[in-house]
Amino acid sequence: MHEVKDTQRAKVRISYEGKVYKTFRGPKAEERFENEVRVLKHLEEAGCTFVPKLLSSDPDTLTMVTTNCGQRVEHLDDARCKEIFAELIPYRVRHDDAEMRNITYRQRDGRFCIIDFEFATILTEEEAAAAGAGAGAPSPSAM
Repeated sequence: MHEVKDTQRAKVRISYEGKVYKTFRGPKAEERFENEVRVLKHLEEAGCTFVPKLLSSDPDTLTMVTTNCGQRVEHLDDARCKEIFAELIPYRVRHDDAEMRNITYRQRDGRFCIIDFEFATILTEEEAAAAGAGAGAPSPSAM
């Protein structure tokens, strides 16, 4: 396995077959783990295809396994970052750590993807509508 990240909050490794293993640690590790698992399940149920797919999760070890969403993006202007994160709003999710470090590029289909949902919020329909109106986010059917 290739180690991608080893910080106080998480250890992330990518297996040779391309699966991403993320182990949560540090402050509020259990809470962040549970939130990311919940948000990824919600996004999969909503049909969002530009985020990792949750393959498994283990609450005892605070480890989850997801699909790989490509390589980290090194350069992207602020306006484009905002556009990419706004694409989550029709799926009723606000990222809450909307930084370039959480955007990847999936070369297979030329798609920017979003990762790291440990601080994300699932919005009510009303909150999503209000956020979408402000961000000009497209509907899922338009994507």
